[in-house]
Amino acid sequence: VVAMWTGGRPRPAPVPTGGTVPTGRTGRTGGTVPTGGTVPTVPTGGTVPTGRTVDGRIQVDPTGHVRRLAADPKPPSRRPGVDLRLLVPALLGWAACAATLGWTPGAKAELAGSATLLAALALWRGRPRHGHWSRAWLLVGMSGASLALVVGMSAGADQLRRTGTITALAADHAVATVTGVVVGEPVQARSTGGRAADRVFVRLRVDVITGRGRTARVQAPILVIADHRWSALGWHDRVSARVRLSPAASADDVIATGRALSAPVVTRRAWWIFAWSERPRQRLREAMTGLPADAAGLVPGMVIGDTSRSPPDLTADMRATGLTHLSAVSGANVAILITAAVPIIQMLGVRRRWRPLVLGIVLVAFVLVARPEPSVLRAAAMGAIGLLGLQSSRRGAGVPALSGAILILLVVDPWLSRSYGFALSTLATLGLLLFTRPWAARLRPLLPRRLSGLAEALAIPVAAQVMCAPVIVLLSGSVSLVGVPANLLVAPLVAPVTLGGIAVMIGALVWPSAAHVAAWVPGAPALFIAAVAHWGADQSWGSVAWPKSPAGAMTLAGLTLALVLLAPRLAFIARRRPVPVAACLAVGVAVATPTAPMLWPPSTWSFVACDVGQGDALVLHSGPGRGVLVDAGPDPRLVDHCLARLGVGTLDAIVLTHFHADHIDGLAGALAGRRVARIVVTPVADPPEGAATVSRLASARGIRVTVAQVGERFAWGAVRARVWWPERAIHEGSVPNNASLVLDADIGDLAVLLTGDIEREAGRALLLRLRRDPAAYARLGSYDVLKVPHHGSSNVDPDLMNLIRSRAAVISVGADNDYGHPAPSTLSLLAAEGMRVYRTDRDGDVAFWKVGSSLIAATGGGPHR
Repeated sequence: VVAMWTGGRPRPAPVPTGGTVPTGRTGRTGGTVPTGGTVPTVPTGGTVPTGRTVDGRIQVDPTGHVRRLAADPKPPSRRPGVDLRLLVPALLGWAACAATLGWTPGAKAELAGSATLLAALALWRGRPRHGHWSRAWLLVGMSGASLALVVGMSAGADQLRRTGTITALAADHAVATVTGVVVGEPVQARSTGGRAADRVFVRLRVDVITGRGRTARVQAPILVIADHRWSALGWHDRVSARVRLSPAASADDVIATGRALSAPVVTRRAWWIFAWSERPRQRLREAMTGLPADAAGLVPGMVIGDTSRSPPDLTADMRATGLTHLSAVSGANVAILITAAVPIIQMLGVRRRWRPLVLGIVLVAFVLVARPEPSVLRAAAMGAIGLLGLQSSRRGAGVPALSGAILILLVVDPWLSRSYGFALSTLATLGLLLFTRPWAARLRPLLPRRLSGLAEALAIPVAAQVMCAPVIVLLSGSVSLVGVPANLLVAPLVAPVTLGGIAVMIGALVWPSAAHVAAWVPGAPALFIAAVAHWGADQSWGSVAWPKSPAGAMTLAGLTLALVLLAPRLAFIARRRPVPVAACLAVGVAVATPTAPMLWPPSTWSFVACDVGQGDALVLHSGPGRGVLVDAGPDPRLVDHCLARLGVGTLDAIVLTHFHADHIDGLAGALAGRRVARIVVTPVADPPEGAATVSRLASARGIRVTVAQVGERFAWGAVRARVWWPERAIHEGSVPNNASLVLDADIGDLAVLLTGDIEREAGRALLLRLRRDPAAYARLGSYDVLKVPHHGSSNVDPDLMNLIRSRAAVISVGADNDYGHPAPSTLSLLAAEGMRVYRTDRDGDVAFWKVGSSLIAATGGGPHR
């Protein structure tokens, strides 16, 4: 069917020389038959009129007989077009696979069976009649066949991994001994500030499981959540361990999660080829150790997809500027590698027929070093297809090859259908195939003759950014305005970093000391890429908020398609009527420009909750250009920027409620370029490494550190504060959270209660303590603003929350965090108490102040009374 579809409809058999045209014979013309493009049906016993041509090869002479022409007419030369016929079935199969991932295997099998019947019916209905296929029915048949293929394979893969006892054990949260193969490098969780946390994620392909007295053979992928003892495992090591299983979501790419209850026992080390592939990775990391942190983290990410050393602030800024695709193995890496390998192979004298084999070996070696995980395999396929599409002689084969690759990859791993990486890679490759050449052709006349060769290099990142924008909206909830210029700036540097990194990696295997010096070859352009990412993330105009939903993504896709289709017409109108077009553009920019940043901060602010992600950074206004910072958030740059926006150059005090990373890791940003009088901390120095970090930073700046005590009072300009907690250490729940400083503060006439991250146990103890202090107990009913404990967690004491009377509540929380904050139960509790709730993940920075008896709150959306 594919051969018939791609080859076009069948041509009619040629009429033999010297014969007559049989009755009813029709055929495609060589360009001389005027009537409908076919020879009219010949009546019985009749002849074809003189001069008519059948299929470009047979001509009718004056007697009504036919003869063969001396040579076929030469078709007019034209550039090969883009073949889109297989794209629609591939996209429909992809959509069906993604939509049905959460279905049971039986339901998927029923859908696949129905699609098979539909495909068979459509192909039978569209079978060749009068010499050609019915294209509409053929499209329906191909779409049904692709849907049946990917959904049927998804049903089989899902059923295979559910075989055995693992599903039942996970549903009962049972303890089991699992034996399997490590199929991904252990990923060490890191705090937002970059420090390693004692949590490691390891993907296992389990083949033997023992639980509740039964041993079963399975083929089930699970995700193990473990401690540092699992971090030394190698890729493809075979291990055994005891875990407590939990069920995963129905559409997850793992069947269960397991919390490790023991250290892993390695029963067999990986094969030598897998162990060998780790050496180049390690040597590359070692060669980069002398570079600045941004380059040392970015080069391994761009070359082999190793982002383990990438600084968190660089990762966030790369995402904000639309450059995150560079810090992982992508199709661009593969295309650059193959392009560079071709002339080297030619120089080595490899014969033409052996070159594809050698290139294949190079690609396999690269995939092994980068790890043949689904993302790398996807990148290898897309890179090869993208390279194929850029060759003018093979341009028409690019989109059919991409369509086939989509279906093959989904057959191999159906869970790729919901992978953002798969979507971004596929759409970027499709944009390259569809738009690069026509857009480059339009750009070329606009560039100076000496720079005309840059047209294609400029068109590639723009095409990729345009195609990927709807998916990026689902990730970030915004449309990046700096994405296109940032990609254009860094596009010429991707190849030097990739090829230079590969050269350093190979050289480090032979001469490690020289590799440290050569590391600057890819490191220097990597530093420029990092600088562009930081610059783009710092621009207030860099992005426009957009609905983070499928409807928002579809709306953006529709607008993008309309703009692409109407661009030539709009350009024509702009050339003919430049003044009205410029006026309309100016009005549109004025309407779309957000005014909140221009009005921020409000001149009368008293208390601001900064939007620093999943963490706290609260600023109390103690005087002109002065403030008190309560907690420093997880990111130094975000804290620094918030204080700069507020015009705070002097901090009368920094109060750190406890030593968790999301409250202290931004301390360096708060200290940068500011005078700080002192730092006030909780008496419970837990976790110890957090306390040590604070002590080290304070000592380096010569800042005095004060340990707060319950009942202690502070006066910092217009701020008056009293410490209510911790009275003692609580060893239930989280010790650091329950040791958070709780401050009762007055900022002028604004009363606020700052509760840190206290949990249920500390909340209960605090309530008992306040009941012994009538004045303090009475204060619970007279607050203007409550800083909700622990980012809105459900682990709060309901009795304490029911007694607090506040006109507004603010939750400092990060968007799309992994903890489910804020909890719906806490939001309901606050609403039941009549508090108006503000959230930094939705509202950005939130400022509060009072005008008379009225409480005013200002967010990115404007003031609210």
